[in-house]
This record gives sequence, C-alpha cells and structure tokens, in this order.
Amino acid sequence: VQLQASGGGLVQAGGSLRLSCAASGRAFGSYDRGWFRQAPGKEREFVAGVSASGGSTAYADSVKGRFTISRDNAKKTVYLQMNSLKPEDTAIYYCAAGVLFGDKLSATSWGQGTRVTVSS
Repeated sequence: VQLQASGGGLVQAGGSLRLSCAASGRAFGSYDRGWFRQAPGKEREFVAGVSASGGSTAYADSVKGRFTISRDNAKKTVYLQMNSLKPEDTAIYYCAAGVLFGDKLSATSWGQGTRVTVSS
C-alpha cells in the first residue's frame, strides 16, 4: 500500500488542523492505520491508530481528548483531527499502515511526512 499525507500547516496554539492520508492499492481495507510524529531532535513517536474496520482506536496519552483518528474505507483515507493544538505538537506527522497491537501500531508501510507547526 502507498500512502500520501496532506493537511499540515502553521496554526496558532489552541487552533485545529485535520490531516489526511490517502492510500492506493487494493489491500487498503486489510490494514490497520495510524499516525506518528517526529519533533526536531526527538525520536518518532506513535500518535494514534485505528483498526481496519474503524471499530478500535488507540491514542498516545499526550493527545488523548484532543486528537481524533478516523477512516473512510470507501475513500481509502484516514484522518487525524487535531484540536486544542499546543506548541509541543509541532512535528512532522507521518501516516502509516500496519497492525494495531493494543495501544500501539506496528507499522509496515510509511507515507511521506506533513509538517505541523503550532505557534505560541
């Protein structure tokens, strides 16, 4: 599966952004999906994941209650709605496909990143 992320940008603290990740390939519906992020000087970290059916989700503690992951299998697209953004959310966000184990996604495919910058 090939993944294409979009929707990043510059936003003020407290604002919102919605990231999208479109997939190509016939196996889209078979994969769990998720988002990771990497801030400058830090390791890539898991942000959110959603099961293939959309029935199960998982979030990093740092984004719980602020971010919502969803998917539209008809459009082969996964979304990350980010509300109440904070400067510490500034990072490059990567979408991924893989297997959701409990509260984490084990990624096997990666999309290119989309940059999110939150100003204070």
